[in-house]
Amino acid sequence: MLVKVVDLFCGAGGLTHGLETAGLDVVAGIDLEGACRVAYESNNSARFIEKDISLVSKEDVDIFFSGADIRVLAGCAPCQPFSKYTQGKDKKNDKKWPLLYEFERLIKEVKPEIVTMENVPDVTKHSVYDDFYNSLRSMGYFIWADKVECVDYGIPQNRVRHVLLASKLAPLMLIKPDKYTPRTVKECIGNLPTLNAGQTDPNDPLHKASKLSEINLKRILHSKPGGTWRDWPPELVASCHARESGQGYASVYGRMEWDKPSPTITTLCYGFGNGRFGHPEQNRALSLREAALLQTFPENYIFCASEKGISMKSVGRMIGNAVPVRLGEVIGKSILTHLAEQGYTANC
Repeated sequence: MLVKVVDLFCGAGGLTHGLETAGLDVVAGIDLEGACRVAYESNNSARFIEKDISLVSKEDVDIFFSGADIRVLAGCAPCQPFSKYTQGKDKKNDKKWPLLYEFERLIKEVKPEIVTMENVPDVTKHSVYDDFYNSLRSMGYFIWADKVECVDYGIPQNRVRHVLLASKLAPLMLIKPDKYTPRTVKECIGNLPTLNAGQTDPNDPLHKASKLSEINLKRILHSKPGGTWRDWPPELVASCHARESGQGYASVYGRMEWDKPSPTITTLCYGFGNGRFGHPEQNRALSLREAALLQTFPENYIFCASEKGISMKSVGRMIGNAVPVRLGEVIGKSILTHLAEQGYTANC
């Protein structure tokens, strides 16, 4: 059986790379962000299509599924509208809000045999998710959906995601995790060369750390792995944290710990003040390469066409928005296991 995958909202290719690693043939990735093209096509065999999902037609997708016996439509709609960090904000005008409906539209039109969707756990609290789920059921899909602790699957990061798998063939589920000790920050990035804040490794332009202001350099010098800004001398504490309303933000300006998984890697993971993104012992925030490794991208994954002028903001956004490669691999293996259980020998 010829199996082909199209990856909607593909970004820099985290999900695609994981699916390919598992053994699936991803033929195309579609995303509005043209800046992701180099990363996507440099590391994967699939073609990158720069297009707004709302403008993607059935014909646009069908052309890539030509000749396939089993068609897999994958997608991770941008999660910002569903994130707990934006709860309480008015998101009705967020352009990302209706993207899950666009995914649903394409499923209805293309009618793929298998669908997979990944997002933040809080996506299930919104009516758009209920509509998406119920629509799949009405179309005859068997559905498995649950919260997944990424650390259980060998991802060195305390990232929790909601994963959905749907098939028209038979019931299916995500493969169960192996039993082992969770990977730690030290196992993942402990062998990388030492850097100072603002420095770049001459042998790897992505191993690049942001500069620190004078006050933030003082703050990180007083920061302990796993500690908080409460460890600092009073004169270094930001006024917003000193107020009662800021007491709950203890993880900002924090250092990671060597012997534990990292916190969730976000689009601002390269900034010391944006979360617990301080290096466990070096006086700086994570480098872009370290963040990519914690997202389980291979050490040689390319994100930019040129080694010069790498944008921390642009690459950080690609890394933080990505599906961890290892999670993509787990999803891919789950699909192949499902096909094998139904007697299909996948030709990818």
